[in-house]
Amino acid sequence: MAIVEVILLVLGGALVAEGLFYALFPDQARRMVEMVGQMTPEMLRMGGVGALALGVLLFWLARTFGA
Repeated sequence: MAIVEVILLVLGGALVAEGLFYALFPDQARRMVEMVGQMTPEMLRMGGVGALALGVLLFWLARTFGA
């Protein structure tokens, strides 16, 4: 699979997941956005680093054990 295909699949999956969250739980999404607005930059940075690490791990697992 070419890298462009992988990038498009990942971006498409992220958009589907985010859109599904907003469509199914709009009130909770609004509260979550408000909570994020109150977080310090350090908290946001650590959350971003954690999400990045989890994403890299999942990508590695998919590439290593996938078909």
